[in-house]
Amino acid sequence: MAMTMTQKILAAHAGKPEVHAGELIMAKLDLVLGNDITTPVAIGEFPKFGRKKVFDKTKIALVPDHFAPNKDIKAATQCACMRQFAKDQKIVNYFEVGHDCGVEHALLPEKGLVTAGDCIIGADSHTCTYGAVGAFSTGVGSTDMAAGMAAGETWFKVPSAIKVEVVGKPKKWVSGKDLILHLIGLIGVDGARYQSLEFVGSGVKNLSMDDRFTIANMAIEAGAKNGIFPVDALCLEYLKEHGAKEPKVYAADKDAVYERTIKIDLATLKPTVAFPHLPENTHTVDKIKTIKIDQVVIGSCTNGRISDLRIAAKVMKGKKVAEGVRCIVIPATQRIWIQANEEGLLTQFAAAGCVVSTPTCGPCLGGYMGILAKGEKCVATTNRNFVGRMGHVESEIYLASPAVAAASAVAGKIVSPDGLK
Repeated sequence: MAMTMTQKILAAHAGKPEVHAGELIMAKLDLVLGNDITTPVAIGEFPKFGRKKVFDKTKIALVPDHFAPNKDIKAATQCACMRQFAKDQKIVNYFEVGHDCGVEHALLPEKGLVTAGDCIIGADSHTCTYGAVGAFSTGVGSTDMAAGMAAGETWFKVPSAIKVEVVGKPKKWVSGKDLILHLIGLIGVDGARYQSLEFVGSGVKNLSMDDRFTIANMAIEAGAKNGIFPVDALCLEYLKEHGAKEPKVYAADKDAVYERTIKIDLATLKPTVAFPHLPENTHTVDKIKTIKIDQVVIGSCTNGRISDLRIAAKVMKGKKVAEGVRCIVIPATQRIWIQANEEGLLTQFAAAGCVVSTPTCGPCLGGYMGILAKGEKCVATTNRNFVGRMGHVESEIYLASPAVAAASAVAGKIVSPDGLK
């Protein structure tokens, strides 16, 4: 039977010659991920599986990133729980704040912990990020994380798929963020519910790895089980540079069945913004009337990589953040922070009037480092803009690319870089 790329990976991990959409399977896991919110719950459930030790101390990754560095006593307690578990279990891939820290979905690819052909679960919905390197990765609940840590396998319902055919080359200021916002705007936040978004086509070569990480990261915002890209030369080069284990390359069969095909021409895309309170509420910047803002956040697991910071710095070079606007810049990992510092980007941001933070998820989930008050508006390079996501239920979040976010910080209103005077 013909299979999609995702179905081939799941079949291999289930030890089956083939699987079909809707089938329930048990699949072996290459990595189980948790953070400081979800892991303590999983730790509490772990003993219920009758195991004293995790299935493989090298295949668990624990990252304190959501409320870390600790914002209060409760956050400190959560992180202490995870830290002790990592010590007791001798978890190899535990990443402490300040030493080798980072936002989990930027950190794991950077560390070479994910590779093509892997089957990965994480107790965080944006675990689908790793589809950028040709892995099947998806978010699960803390109980499933506990089961995965104990048994090294978990169950899946094999997803059907949507083919997203990408062609063309993007114009200036258009990035992967604009592509995924455009796609979500087309199909809606439930348009790919429990399906695999499989990106193919001649235009994929014009998407950087950082673009692909951004796109795969936000597959969940369309309701997808996962997002996945073909393993091309650029992907293989990235994996080699980051010391990932030997990739296993899978490709969809030519006659694989897809629920639908969506064609996206990169050349026609424009800088795009998702208005409150859903990622599907998209508008191109050229159609937006004056929307004054109070805050800008540049960072997160979606857009906190070095290329994102370079673009933001390019837009802000020689300019100042508008009076009355707070701009928070958060490099996604310690390595990115150091690189941005060496390139002079952090000094440039500070000179422009930005706050520069150590790596953290902080403001993205309304945790800390950028909470919004009633009535405030924020342009963010994050991935969700639900009601109350970043603070007060009567605040507003506008999702955008680093280029649009940086330009908006300078203008004090939502604009593209071309809209700056």
